[in-house]
Amino acid sequence: MSDARPSVAEPFTDPLQQHRAAMMGMYVFLGSEIMLFGGLFCIAAAVRLAHAPEIVRASHALHSGIGGINTAILLTSSLFVALGVESAKEGRAKIASGWLVGAAALGLVFLVMKAYEYWMEFTEGLLPIEGVHSRYVDDVQHLFMNLYLIATSLHAVHLSIGIVLLIALLFRLTLGSIKLPERAIVLVTVGLYWHLVDVIWVFLYPVFYLAR
Repeated sequence: MSDARPSVAEPFTDPLQQHRAAMMGMYVFLGSEIMLFGGLFCIAAAVRLAHAPEIVRASHALHSGIGGINTAILLTSSLFVALGVESAKEGRAKIASGWLVGAAALGLVFLVMKAYEYWMEFTEGLLPIEGVHSRYVDDVQHLFMNLYLIATSLHAVHLSIGIVLLIALLFRLTLGSIKLPERAIVLVTVGLYWHLVDVIWVFLYPVFYLAR
């Protein structure tokens, strides 16, 4: 009689132990990412409290409409990832792949929109780039745009990593190298990363675009 228990990797002895270890490792990693962006949020909050009028003027120059559209895009992508993970838990690899394709496509749309927004800000003299004439007349507004550029570009890097992870999962699902539902934990951990990136943007949007 064959052993029907799901296979586990060394050094684990049972699937539950392996699952808990994977989730704990992912939570530790996500915690480090939260601390990274949390530091930027704290700096932005401190500058906002100390120099409210200047920050409000600087925020008004940003394209809040594009930021709002990108917020909707990322929230929709999170829904797709969540549906993909649930499909993986049910062993439906093809359906899970379809949802992941949709999420990755929306991530790419976000990056295209963000690149277009950066180009607009560059032509309008909003980005704090050496040699470009700036619209801002004081150091506080320049600092605000520095924080904006650092935070949003760092977020774009994390989103790009998430897209690569989704594409890698798609290839593995297509090749059948991820056995579902036994190895759905792989999609769960990638999904957690994607959701964190989306949540970070949900905070970035009001902090920079809606500072009033």
